[in-house]
Amino acid sequence: MEQKITLGARLLLGLIFVVFGLNGFLQFLPMPPMAEEAGKAIGGLFGVSYMFPVVKGLEILAGIALLTGLFVPLALLVLSPIVVNIFLFHVVYTPADSAMAIAIVVLQILAAVGVWEKFKPVLEIK
Repeated sequence: MEQKITLGARLLLGLIFVVFGLNGFLQFLPMPPMAEEAGKAIGGLFGVSYMFPVVKGLEILAGIALLTGLFVPLALLVLSPIVVNIFLFHVVYTPADSAMAIAIVVLQILAAVGVWEKFKPVLEIK
């Protein structure tokens, strides 16, 4: 049962990041209007010419890795700071719309449970 949950979380997380990563380049999903402060924060990303393409490119690559099952621990590691920033952005700037951000954090944790043995050596004190 646990394997099915972690597999489902990994696949759903991968799909989310591939779709929203591609949307960053192709803009097939409309961006909802944002509060002024949220718009300023997003504007900061766009203000650094390479930042948004790098983040969206990493989302796509990591999402593909999660969907294919290749390099899953690496993909989760790469996505971790992105997930933290998605969560913090929504909690700080759009708390009423933070359900998706919370879901992404939960999916990230559930997917990590499936490969926890790979992370253990990194967390050992030597």
